[in-house]
Amino acid sequence: MKEVITIDQIQSHTNERSVAISVKATKLTARLLAQAMQAFLKKAGKSTEKHGSQSLKSLTKSGAAIEKTEIPGDSDINSFKKTARQYNIDFSLRKDSSADPPNWIVFFKSKDAKSMDMAFKDFSKSVLKDKAVVPPIAKELDRFKDIAKGLTPATPTKGKDKGEIEI
Repeated sequence: MKEVITIDQIQSHTNERSVAISVKATKLTARLLAQAMQAFLKKAGKSTEKHGSQSLKSLTKSGAAIEKTEIPGDSDINSFKKTARQYNIDFSLRKDSSADPPNWIVFFKSKDAKSMDMAFKDFSKSVLKDKAVVPPIAKELDRFKDIAKGLTPATPTKGKDKGEIEI
């Protein structure tokens, strides 16, 4: 026997299906919206302008005025890079081989001049601290050997109490 379906049943079934379809479309839209937001945030987080150590060409692309200064060749250039990163300075390094040891020329943007001054102060403090007068260990040992040669050996005497030797 066939089941008889009334119009009310068809209408309620249609209403349920339409509600289910709209819920699925809402979820799909929310997912798409979330994906679009993530893509936007990824692009917004990335700046097209480089920062830190870079080529001279990319440094001049921003249109800012460029200044330069020299760092003596006997200085550790990696410690300068570390200091410049701390101060968020955009710079470019070039080696000037005309001197012995070769000097480093640092090009930087004019807007970073105050930061560069502070960075150079910190850098020079670290260089001077590294080059502080610390005598090598071999020289210190030689000095103590000379002092030890000048001392006369003490004669041991036997202690009265427990047979200890006093020096």
